[in-house]
Amino acid sequence: MKLISWNVNGLRAVVTKGFEDFFKTIDADIFCIQETKMQIEQIDINMQMLFKNYHSYWNSAVKKGYSGTAVFSKVEPLNVSYGIGIEEHDSEGRVITLEFNDFYLVNCYTPNSKRELERLDYRMIWEDEFRNYLLKLDKIKPVILCGDLNVAHEEIDLKNPKTNHRNAGFTDEERDKMTKLLNSGFTDSFRYLYPDKENCYSWWSYMANARQKDIGWRIDYFIVSKSIEKRIKESTIYKEVMGSDHCPVGLEIELI
Repeated sequence: MKLISWNVNGLRAVVTKGFEDFFKTIDADIFCIQETKMQIEQIDINMQMLFKNYHSYWNSAVKKGYSGTAVFSKVEPLNVSYGIGIEEHDSEGRVITLEFNDFYLVNCYTPNSKRELERLDYRMIWEDEFRNYLLKLDKIKPVILCGDLNVAHEEIDLKNPKTNHRNAGFTDEERDKMTKLLNSGFTDSFRYLYPDKENCYSWWSYMANARQKDIGWRIDYFIVSKSIEKRIKESTIYKEVMGSDHCPVGLEIELI
């Protein structure tokens, strides 16, 4: 089973920058998107044709042109839910959950703590309540979580850890929440296979030619319940795929 996750930073924009070619070539069983930045009524005929062989699910933010997630699945899920059931968190279109026979798939776009860490307090609340949501699912059946989780967990996960300490995405608080999530029964699929592999990034700033210089961060993940970690076959970062400030990441796992 092949799964892909990509923060496209605006789906309508990235469609004109190679998204269609990658989508067709990769031929994923499940393809997850973050930062769609669009409403359902803005889906045009070209997108409809592109996704015609998939069951499509969209969760748009109330605020237009902001956030938003989507999932495209070849297999029709048993159930689909949007958000985590907490009104404070569910107006920004950040979570879609698909239930299948043997697992849950959770597509997530984690809130950014922003410059000056103005949203860090909110982020801490989100982290605890989202983790509780995942743990409730995990009691029923295994979970595959993917998306832009807006944190580089360890120093190996970004190019310049010392100069970025206390910047959004690399605060002690955010990193500790990721550690707590993993310690509660989840596995970072990429580090499970490649614990010491360096220069593996999925996001680069648009400033200072960061992508050309490969000055990046790994903030896009596939995280799975520990109970299914041995079924992981591959975890991939598609650094060569352009079109967004993020690149896609992928997971191959034996489930269905």
